[in-house]
Amino acid sequence: MNPLLSQLQPYPFERLRQLFADVTPPAEYRPISLGIGEPRHPTPQFIKDALCAQLGGLAVYPATAGTGALRQSFTDWLQRRYQLTLDPATQVLPVNGSREALFSFAQTVVDASRPDPVVVCPNPFYQIYEGAALLSGAQPYFAPSDPARNFAVDWDSVPAAVWERTQLLFVCSPGNPTGAVMPLSEWDKLFALSDRHGFVIASDECYSEIYFRDEPPLGGLQAAAQLGRQDFKNLLSFTSLSKRSNVPGLRSGFVAGDAALVKAFLLYRTYHGGAMSPVVQEASIAAWNDEAHVVDNRTLYRQKFAQVTPLLASVMDVALPDAGFYLWAKVPGSDTDFARDLLALYNVTVLPGSFLAREARGFNPGANRIRMALVAETAECVEAAQRIVQFVQSRT
Repeated sequence: MNPLLSQLQPYPFERLRQLFADVTPPAEYRPISLGIGEPRHPTPQFIKDALCAQLGGLAVYPATAGTGALRQSFTDWLQRRYQLTLDPATQVLPVNGSREALFSFAQTVVDASRPDPVVVCPNPFYQIYEGAALLSGAQPYFAPSDPARNFAVDWDSVPAAVWERTQLLFVCSPGNPTGAVMPLSEWDKLFALSDRHGFVIASDECYSEIYFRDEPPLGGLQAAAQLGRQDFKNLLSFTSLSKRSNVPGLRSGFVAGDAALVKAFLLYRTYHGGAMSPVVQEASIAAWNDEAHVVDNRTLYRQKFAQVTPLLASVMDVALPDAGFYLWAKVPGSDTDFARDLLALYNVTVLPGSFLAREARGFNPGANRIRMALVAETAECVEAAQRIVQFVQSRT
C-alpha cells in the first residue's frame, strides 16, 4: 500500500459521524442538516432535458480535452462573466467537478524529487488541498485566516523559507467556509511571490456565482488580467456547475489559465482517465450558456440569508459573508460540544469549525466556530435558525 495514505486524516463528515455516534436526537423535532454543503435547490429542467436528449453519447469514448463546443462554452462564459478572452483550444479543459481536478492537479504540479516540497493552503480549508499535497509527496503549510480582516488569509505569516520550497499554492475565493473574497491587492501580493519563487497558484472559485452584493467576486484570472498578466503565468482557476446550477451529481466543471499548465494537466488526465462523458458534456454546454437560472438561484440564496442571518446574529457572532452559501459563526466554548448538544436537544446538524482546520503554530483557527450550510429551502433554514436561537438562549 502507498505509505502516504497513512498521513490522511479522517474527512470532516466521518469525524462528525464519530462525534454523534452516541447521540439520540429528540423525536419531536424533524431532522434538519446544515452540515453538508450540498446544493438542494431544484436542478433546472432544461439541464435535465439536455442530459436526456444526448443519451446516444453513452455509446462512444469521450476525448479527454472535450468537444470544441464544450470548450467554447467555457471561454464564452469567461468573456461574459469576467470580460476575458481565452483560447478554447489551449487555455481551458473540462474536469469532472472541481474536487477531482484540485486533487489531480497537485499530482501534476508537485515535483517530489526536489528537497522538502511544500504546498501552501489557507486554514481553515477544503480538505482536498491537504490530501492532494500529502499524496503528491509534499507537506502542507497552513496560513490562517484573520477574523479581524474579514477572514482574509494572513499570507504574510508564511516565512520566506517556506515560500522558497513552495511548489503549489491553493487559494479559495470566495472562501470555504468563511465566504471571504480576495481583493486585487491580495492577488498582486501572491503573483509577486509566485514570480519570485516559481510556484503555481490553483484558484478554487466554485462559489463565485453566489454572492450578496452588487459587485460579483473578483476571479483569479480577472485579477491577473487587471494587473497586466495576460498570459496567466503559473495560474489555473477551477470552477464547476455544482453550486452555480444546482447539479452536484453532474460532476462537471472546467479549469482555465496558463496554457503550459493546461497542456501538462491534459497529459496527466489522459492517463488518469479524467474524460467527461459526452452526455454530461452536452448538459454542461446548456448550463454554461444560460445565465437566467443562475440569477434565479442567487436570488433564492439572497432571500434566504436575509431571513436567517439576522435571527442568528441576535444570539451569535455571525455576519453576512461576501459570497458562498455558508455562515461562519463564533460560538461560546467548544465547537464540538456546541454541535453535539444542538443535535441532542434540537435535532439540527452543524459542522464544528475545528474539523475544517488544522492546529498550526499553536492554535486551530476553526476552533470555537461552526459552519452552517444554508442549502435547503428557506423555510427549513429559518426553522433551523429558530431552533439554534432557542438553543443558544437556553445555554446562556
